[in-house]
Amino acid sequence: MALQCGIVGLPNVGKSTLFNCLSNAKAQSANFPFCTIEPNVGVITVPDDRLTRLVEMCQPRSVVPATVEIVDIAGLVKGASKGEGLGNKFLANIRETDAIIHVLRCFDDDNITHVDGSVNPVRDKEIIDMELQIKDLETVDARIAKTQKQAQTGGDKSAKMQYDVLRQIKEVLERGLPARAVTFETPDEQKFARELFLLTSKPVLYVCNVDDAAAADGNAYVEAVREAIKDEGAQLLVVAARTESEIAELDTWEERREFLAEIGLEESGVSRLIRAAYRLLDLQTYFTAGPDEVRAWTFIRGSKAPKCAGIIHTDFEKGFIRAEVIKYDDFVALGGESGVREAGKMGVEGKEYVVQDGDIMHFRFNV
Repeated sequence: MALQCGIVGLPNVGKSTLFNCLSNAKAQSANFPFCTIEPNVGVITVPDDRLTRLVEMCQPRSVVPATVEIVDIAGLVKGASKGEGLGNKFLANIRETDAIIHVLRCFDDDNITHVDGSVNPVRDKEIIDMELQIKDLETVDARIAKTQKQAQTGGDKSAKMQYDVLRQIKEVLERGLPARAVTFETPDEQKFARELFLLTSKPVLYVCNVDDAAAADGNAYVEAVREAIKDEGAQLLVVAARTESEIAELDTWEERREFLAEIGLEESGVSRLIRAAYRLLDLQTYFTAGPDEVRAWTFIRGSKAPKCAGIIHTDFEKGFIRAEVIKYDDFVALGGESGVREAGKMGVEGKEYVVQDGDIMHFRFNV
């Protein structure tokens, strides 16, 4: 499933350092702007204790975890919407992603240049927000120009709906808010709004990049960001990218755990970030488990059983008959599939079943 999160931010906020920690890809990380000219893409394994437990129980011959794609997009600068820096190219790269990880510099370091001369994550956030909003406003104004006359003079209900949606989005953007701040009620409105592919309609995770001292509890910069985004409905995560790069170089899990304990963390920021990115894309996981293979399958939240079956193979969806469903907790508590069957805990579900996160599935089909 090729859904992607794009990492964005001003130059020198730690984007490429964070990306390298996430993917082990070697994106150039240097103390000057535009060191990442082409977007780097990393396919990253999603940490999941449930998969580990299933592997312990089933002892399969192969294991396939869930993954998520992360794209490292070069740093934006003020004026990007007008082509400043390499703005148009970078904005196009953002448009192709499904969600945004917005990295903000929340640490002081005289050895690392800030493109605007001082550390102020709220200002940095507002610079990027403004550039994305300006670009979206251009898109909306162009669509309004095409639909306005038809909507106001003709009897085309679809054109009127589109015009109303565009006007609502335009009003929000002109108030300095993202397009995702508008909620549409009807399926047609929601579908049209999605098809505009606006930059500010994408879900956002703000990552506050801090130093070692603030890795566990944050700092004043983090609190300022938290206050600034309180009405956005966005998520916030605190990560020390430089510390994460040091953790990634350690050879054993024991060494990593000791390092984390020293700075007051139970798990790495990278693990938390990957799971947050997975949720940001509205993704969940179901499993298939047996002696041949234990595998995590990624699906979009709210998907029904035939759609999830089609992720394995299109024939599974076309010829779907039923799904046999085991809840993860039952699988573990009852010692595996045979114990679940003996206890009568195996569910048999039809085409309308909405698959739940953690379900262990068998699909029956005929083609």
